[in-house]
Amino acid sequence: MSPLPRIAAFSALAIGAALAPASIAAQAPARIYVAELASPAASANVVAGGLVWRCEGTRCTAPVNGTRALRACREVNRKMGQIVRFEAEGAPLAEADLARCNG
Repeated sequence: MSPLPRIAAFSALAIGAALAPASIAAQAPARIYVAELASPAASANVVAGGLVWRCEGTRCTAPVNGTRALRACREVNRKMGQIVRFEAEGAPLAEADLARCNG
């Protein structure tokens, strides 16, 4: 076997291996909380529930730290007011839980 087919096969394997982690990472859900506020946040950075929330307008995000989504939502509500939508790792908080969060 000449070296050319072996080089081409090795190159294809190397490219596939290099791209695999990127495609896996793209499919993994983001490990963040997302809070959509009823009113724009007063500050770009807000500490609530032991997390630093980064806010732009009405959208605030923070890394997931193991706190249950409802508890994190309540902490944001106490600091920043009414929340119209809350997500944990891409999954929205149920309507009933969102009502309890804002309650």
